[in-house]
Amino acid sequence: MEYKIEKKPAPGRDEVEVLGDTFEEGTPEGEELGKWRQKLDSREDKLRYLQSGERYWFSEEWFGSEKRKTPA
Repeated sequence: MEYKIEKKPAPGRDEVEVLGDTFEEGTPEGEELGKWRQKLDSREDKLRYLQSGERYWFSEEWFGSEKRKTPA
């Protein structure tokens, strides 16, 4: 796949090369679209996927701007 590189002005500099569109046009097809269980091979991969997603919502360990004084 060939990527399109564009030249654009940048603050404090003359011009910089910027990567253009990197997607393929069209709409995805297929029955398996959006089914994450089929995309992950092993049980460990599926558990790791769920644990990392749930960690954001249910963890007591927050960092940065997400930290609250009182839990919601």
